[in-house]
Amino acid sequence: MTSYYQCISREQQQDGSCTAHYQPTIHAQGAWNEHEQHMAPATGILAHELEIFAPQPHLRIARISLDILGLIPLQAFSITTRSIRPGKTIELIEAVMSSGGRDCIIARAWRLLSQDTSNIAGLEDHALTASPESLPIWPGMSIWPGGFIASTTAVSDPERRPGKGVVWLTTAYDMVEGEATTDFVRLMGLVDTANGVVPRNGLQLAETKLAFPNTDLQIHMHRLPEGKWLGIEAVQQYGADGIGLTSAVLHDKRGPFGRSEQVLTLRPMV
Repeated sequence: MTSYYQCISREQQQDGSCTAHYQPTIHAQGAWNEHEQHMAPATGILAHELEIFAPQPHLRIARISLDILGLIPLQAFSITTRSIRPGKTIELIEAVMSSGGRDCIIARAWRLLSQDTSNIAGLEDHALTASPESLPIWPGMSIWPGGFIASTTAVSDPERRPGKGVVWLTTAYDMVEGEATTDFVRLMGLVDTANGVVPRNGLQLAETKLAFPNTDLQIHMHRLPEGKWLGIEAVQQYGADGIGLTSAVLHDKRGPFGRSEQVLTLRPMV
C-alpha cells in the first residue's frame, strides 16, 4: 500500500454539498496513540476535498483553519464539504471529517481572487540557504511511533535545537490510492509535523513525560507551494500555565510560501 487513504465513494448532495467516504491505511497512523490518525495526513485529505470542491479557476485557497475536536480514529470516516459563503472574488468553504457518529475535525478555507500583483510583490520572510538535498538525514523523527512518521523522510539544519530550527520533510506516498496527488495536497499533508520537529523538552519524551498535542492548525499562504519538499522553520514556545504555541514559516524549494500556527495543550503523558 503506497497511499494514506482509499476512497470508497463520493456522493453529490441535493443542497450542493459533497460527501466522500474513506478508509485510512496504516500509513495514516498517529504518533500519540496507535489507534488514531495523525493530524498531518488528515489535514492532507481535508485539503484534497477542499481543493476539488466546486473549483473556480480565478480563486485559490489562501488559508486553511482546522479545529481538532478530539481523537481521530484510525477507521473509516466521511468528509462533507460545502460552501458557507459563496462569492465571485471571496469564498468560504468548509470540510467536516466525521467517524463513528461524531465530528473529528472542522476545516474551513478561504478562497480569494487570484490576479497579477507582481509589480508590488515583496516578502519579509527569507529563503532558507541550504537545499534539502544538501542536508543530512535527521533521525530525530524516528523517536515518534506510528505509520505516518515511518512514511516520511526528514533532513535537518545542523543548528536545529529544542525550541527552534529548520527541518525539511518529504514523502513518496500518495494521499489517495489511484489518484494523482497535487503539490498543494502533498505539502499540506506534512505541515502538522511542525509541532514535532523542535520540541522544547527535547527528544527524550519517555523521560520528560510531557505531552504537547495541538488542538488546531492554521495555515496561511501568500502563494501556492510547489514540489515535494516542505521546509519547516519552526519555533516552539511553552507558557507557564499549561498552554504552548508552535509557529513556523513554511518553505518549498523556491522559498517561503506561508506560515502555520498550532496552539498546544501541555500535559503529563498518560
